[in-house]
Amino acid sequence: MVNTETKTAISIKGLEKVYPDGFRALHPTHLDIRSGEIFALLGPNGAGKTTLINAVCGIVNVTAGDIEVYGNNITTQYRKARSCIGLVPQELTTDAFETVWNTVSFSRGLFGKPANAGFIETTLKRLSLWDKKDQQIRMLSGGMKRRVMIAKALSHEPQILFLDEPTAGVDVELRKSMWDQVHELRSMGVTIILTTHYIEEAEEMADRVGVINKGELMLVEDKKTLMKKLGKKELVFDLHQPLTDEHEELTAMKVHSAADGLQLIYTYDTLKENNGVADVLDCLNRLHIRYRDLSTRQTSLEEIFVSLVNKK
Repeated sequence: MVNTETKTAISIKGLEKVYPDGFRALHPTHLDIRSGEIFALLGPNGAGKTTLINAVCGIVNVTAGDIEVYGNNITTQYRKARSCIGLVPQELTTDAFETVWNTVSFSRGLFGKPANAGFIETTLKRLSLWDKKDQQIRMLSGGMKRRVMIAKALSHEPQILFLDEPTAGVDVELRKSMWDQVHELRSMGVTIILTTHYIEEAEEMADRVGVINKGELMLVEDKKTLMKKLGKKELVFDLHQPLTDEHEELTAMKVHSAADGLQLIYTYDTLKENNGVADVLDCLNRLHIRYRDLSTRQTSLEEIFVSLVNKK
């Protein structure tokens, strides 16, 4: 049993992957995953998310770099390192004619763990699979099959769980249910690393976010800090009556109208000492423009992500 009190669950140093044809799937990557956190690796399809996960799990041979899992090197101490990890891949790869119970129990045995019916029962109940335990995999819906994949990954009691696009192809209701399950796993001390191209998934679940594009890890940041650092705020004025005339002063301040003239929107940088909000309020007062409500809204993680990728 590893010491999960160690602050770093996974340490990645100088990781690179270049295929024989010269395609660079991963540029030199440095990343530490903290024990007990939910880390979201965010990026478009083909960005390198799965390559990075497969490298950490020892599925892909890397070109350069070192990976340690709770201090165990993934190359020289493969069995120890891999035993700490549960992996839920994108593909639903299971024996279609096997039962749920046997599938999950078999996965536990692959890691040399002794049979433990009580643990398997608890795992299936947590994932709402208990009433399906005797059904063949082929009889399950796509969402239920994905839950079976999670149960398989948890069967050997790993300290780290990788979820590669965990809610791909599932409906919104099931997606939210799986978010709840991920939070429950984290509360049990499991470190969660998920890859996703669903922005709302990262925004809902993650403690930290990594943005990857074209094999390059562009940014790693605490989610709240990221949104505060890169996000803009909008000041929204709901007017009493539509604004029909253009005002040069407002245009110069980059205040624009919306909602058929019933709103004025001013975008500002939260980090600037003089953000211009006071000037906008003074201007509206001078122009006798009355508003019935005033609100602010934060730029979403999706807008930040698009901005980063486009800038790159």
